[in-house]
Amino acid sequence: MKILETKNAPGAIGPYSQGYVVNGFVYTSGQIPVDPATGDIPEGIAAQADQSCKNVGAILEAAGVGFEKVFKTTCFLADMGDFAGFNEVYAKYFISKPARSCVAVKTLPKGVLCEIEAIAVAE
Repeated sequence: MKILETKNAPGAIGPYSQGYVVNGFVYTSGQIPVDPATGDIPEGIAAQADQSCKNVGAILEAAGVGFEKVFKTTCFLADMGDFAGFNEVYAKYFISKPARSCVAVKTLPKGVLCEIEAIAVAE
């Protein structure tokens, strides 16, 4: 097992890792829309989805892979009313259309609107 760690994605805010490479697969922790450089959280679902995707991408990059290697994502929304706006941004990053679960949850860390985790094939 290899722990993934990059300064290009937010650091863990609890007892977990940003991601792992295990048996040829990359597993990312759920990524909320925190800008790793400033700690800021953008406003609105489009900006938050974009930052969450960028954070997932940074962890994938730390593992030496890109979005095209992702075959499964799990997405969490604070409000299913944001589904269309979230999808519009998500589709720009996950162009290979991985299998996905997308659920609404009561709350997310730091009061954000979305969170994304991914599983990818390691190179």
